[in-house]
Amino acid sequence: MKTLSPGATIGILGGGQLGRMLAMAASRLGFSCIILDPDENCPAGKIARAMICADYDDETALAALSAQCDVITYEFENVPAHAVAFLQAAGSALAPPPKALAISQDRLHEKNFLQDIGVSTAPYQPVNNESDLQNAIEALGLPALLKTRRLGYDGKGQALIKNKNGLAKGWKAMQGMSSILEGFIDFAFEISVITVRGKDGNSKTYHPARNLHAGGILRRSIVPSGASPEIIAEARSIAIKIADALDYVGVLGIEFFVSKDGALMVNEFAPRVHNSGHWTVEACGISQFENHIRAIAAWPLGDTARHSNCEMENLIGEDAANWPALAAEPGALLTLYGKRHQRPGRKMGHVTRLKPL
Repeated sequence: MKTLSPGATIGILGGGQLGRMLAMAASRLGFSCIILDPDENCPAGKIARAMICADYDDETALAALSAQCDVITYEFENVPAHAVAFLQAAGSALAPPPKALAISQDRLHEKNFLQDIGVSTAPYQPVNNESDLQNAIEALGLPALLKTRRLGYDGKGQALIKNKNGLAKGWKAMQGMSSILEGFIDFAFEISVITVRGKDGNSKTYHPARNLHAGGILRRSIVPSGASPEIIAEARSIAIKIADALDYVGVLGIEFFVSKDGALMVNEFAPRVHNSGHWTVEACGISQFENHIRAIAAWPLGDTARHSNCEMENLIGEDAANWPALAAEPGALLTLYGKRHQRPGRKMGHVTRLKPL
């Protein structure tokens, strides 16, 4: 991957809020962005230099994107494999690497990969039918979480099975999709580590954030996390280990369970900028978004130290209607994503409240 000079063009597959904030960071460094997204009113398309409105597997659109861009990145991990293969065949520079996308798209492959490199996860079993589910429950016990192997996010594609009476209902919720059963972890709290790795193999991490969820959706990320220095050091080390094993380039978000005895288990990783890292825009000199752009452009990575403590709160659905009060709140730094339609469960923006170190 060559070093890109200001004026180069970056392609982004996906035009949601993550693509929007990536395009804003790229603009700050003098780059232009072209967005490919099937929604002509997507948030990122409103601020990028250009937008290609097409499905992600549209070869004509992909060819146009490839011809105009010096490097192509993604704002979400479920980019169709066909699209990635087409761009590779067209000679596009892709970052993060397609290997990271392929592993993260399948929960079973992800868990196997983590186990293979010596990283702890919740115990798990593959499930392809109701008989497999019965066997997996015998192996792991109850309660347990049944999840589709692909396409689940924000609590979707998941079912908590509390007892054997819930087995049939849980499998029905998977709609016949290949799945994975995970042993239930009675953890103390969750943290995430945002890591950035450059083309030269140099990695940096942001301070872990403590994450609070409701209904399967991230509600708050709090920094500092309250984890011990030993847990923080171990989480950062594991994050870098994963990035190195993937030969990664860009920002990687890694979610951890912290058990009551201080043990760490990786829940999942996302090969992209991450919701739990939004706080880095306001509380750090260089945000996760700018560091992602720096990495994929083969620039030196920016400092990940924070100048403030903070709490980031997602604005979901009707929360965003409270923007007048949030805009008037002293110390509240408001970001709205420019989405046209407000729906329950939809992330409409976030607000970050800074606190002294």
